[in-house]
Amino acid sequence: MTQHPRRHSAAAERNGPPILAALQRLLPARGLLLEVASGTGQHAAACSAGLPGWRWLPSEFEAAMLPSIQAWCAGLDRVLPPIRLDVQQPHWPGVPAQVDAMFCANMIHIAPWACAVGLMQGAARHLSMPGLLITYGPYLEDEVPTSPGNLAFDADLRSRDPAWGLRRREDVERIAGDAGLVLRERVPMPANNLLLVWARGTPA
Repeated sequence: MTQHPRRHSAAAERNGPPILAALQRLLPARGLLLEVASGTGQHAAACSAGLPGWRWLPSEFEAAMLPSIQAWCAGLDRVLPPIRLDVQQPHWPGVPAQVDAMFCANMIHIAPWACAVGLMQGAARHLSMPGLLITYGPYLEDEVPTSPGNLAFDADLRSRDPAWGLRRREDVERIAGDAGLVLRERVPMPANNLLLVWARGTPA
């Protein structure tokens, strides 16, 4: 029996509605959005449906996930075919020279630190001038106590791969600044997650 290509993430289903609400507030009426680390494809399918003026370009490092993204987004005219993307590379084949927004959920902590650096550098290369990079996930913060759930999640990630783990928001801000991006907005989200909004320029 062949396995259905469409994979399912309970977290993506749960987090989708608040993420979509934030994107609807933050983004202009239309544009082209690159999603980095699209995973199963659920965010691409659900969020693109709620952003009718936007074209959505999914991408994923794990080639095995591309069929799942295609399956979730089948028949969605505004979702482009997914591409394989390694954010650590200095050039991103298949990514247009300019995109109007980038969205990345739950990659920074489930990948080596070099991927976070590559994400910021790639955003600086490819974002149009008013464009936003929007990242979502759990972070550590110097002035904010870490929830027990996030502490346990961090320990679990590091036990699976020592290169993984929750990142200090302040460290992410530093590498963003090195690439020419600044944190414009910090949006608390359900389940002790944050949605961070990055843009070019000087701090607000």
